[in-house]
Amino acid sequence: MQTISKSLVQHFRCPEECAAFDTPEQVSAESGYFRFDELTCYGRTSTGYRTATGDDNVCNITARAHDGTVSLPFLPDEVVDNLRREHYAAASRPSIARKGVRRLMNSFYYAVRPWMPVRVRKHLQRLYRRGSRNVAFPCWPNDTTVDDLMARLLALTVRHSGQRVPFIWFWPNGATAAMTITHDVENQAGYDLCRDVMNLDERFGFCSSFQIVPEQRYKPTVDFLNELKSAGFELNIHDLNHDGHLFRDWRTFSARVPHIRRYAGEFGARGFRSAIMYRNPDWLPLLGFEYDMSVPNAAHLDPQSGGCCTLFPFFIGNTLELPLTTIQDYSLLHLLNCRSIELWQQQTELIVRKHGLATFLVHPDYIVRQQDRAVYVHLLEYLKHVREDLNVWAVRPQEVNDWWRARAAMHLVHRDDRWYIEGPQSERARLAFADVRDGRLTFELSGDAAKAAETPALDQAIS
Repeated sequence: MQTISKSLVQHFRCPEECAAFDTPEQVSAESGYFRFDELTCYGRTSTGYRTATGDDNVCNITARAHDGTVSLPFLPDEVVDNLRREHYAAASRPSIARKGVRRLMNSFYYAVRPWMPVRVRKHLQRLYRRGSRNVAFPCWPNDTTVDDLMARLLALTVRHSGQRVPFIWFWPNGATAAMTITHDVENQAGYDLCRDVMNLDERFGFCSSFQIVPEQRYKPTVDFLNELKSAGFELNIHDLNHDGHLFRDWRTFSARVPHIRRYAGEFGARGFRSAIMYRNPDWLPLLGFEYDMSVPNAAHLDPQSGGCCTLFPFFIGNTLELPLTTIQDYSLLHLLNCRSIELWQQQTELIVRKHGLATFLVHPDYIVRQQDRAVYVHLLEYLKHVREDLNVWAVRPQEVNDWWRARAAMHLVHRDDRWYIEGPQSERARLAFADVRDGRLTFELSGDAAKAAETPALDQAIS
């Protein structure tokens, strides 16, 4: 059965005929982990076996090609959706009994958390997350399974059609990658430091976003919110009261949604991030925001495990998810007890190499001390270099949202033996071509030099 991979078309904005695959009419009843071209995937298959965990015993399956058509033993859009929406993580959640115990522990912890010193909190969190970095899947500190799967599928199309594939480049005006800086303001101390953080960002030429808790933690004044927006910074909603219970159950969530929406209207906020990165991706669109920033790429150091396994924005319904693709400042400074930006640099280099979105989260609350603020200054110095020397598009989250939505509405038209981009903001878009050279997928901007993607040799994926 031939199907069009909608996720491949949406990601690359390539013609539909370049995303056609033969997919099985019958697949397994249950989902599980398997490997495709050495990539750990989660879903149903028509061949091989699936496991409950993504460990070393996962079965590897391959694609087959005949008469220029590629046959896949799985449903690619289902696998991509399972990873982006963290369905693989939901399948391994604890039993009802263990959930009850954990809920009681969490309720107690978050009840006393506002009065708990960071030095105490970080020790409890280290104990809670002990061994989490050794989890086999997702890969830490970044997982690019979704992006690599997209690249593998496109490469198979190129190889077996014998023609390079046109697509709309990821970022406006041919930017190599994108980056955005965000600040979640948790407590009064962080709120009081916001102006200093704004001054720091402006000093290095960055315009960031501030996520404000509407209730209980502090009282944001109208004058401050207007000052923030007048200076060009972005204002978003950060949960409702930051108690960690928004996604605890449907009753709690549905009761809080109207209040969150009301604050979004009052603040003029288009984006949202949940407290402590607790989330249910399937519920996020019900909040009614244009975009969300609550899903981490790989959540090994977060209270809720999982991760969306991509470095790019993606849609959940009509909500655009801007995943957190780098480590939080709290995790770096207090859980890893590190005051070097080396890990941030490592992640940024990977994201730029993959042409993705580097999203940074630095809380004003955790850079109150001068030694911690110095780490953030060092990061800003480094990001200024990345922005200027590597042609990285550094903007606020709302601008990423606007561009990705415009790009999603663009399409390619073949006319007079040439490809053209049509649609909103098409004047900012750049035509690109994907090709396979020396067993690797390469990207080439029209009229520009070829750029090799980080895609392993393809021979092993073909039989």
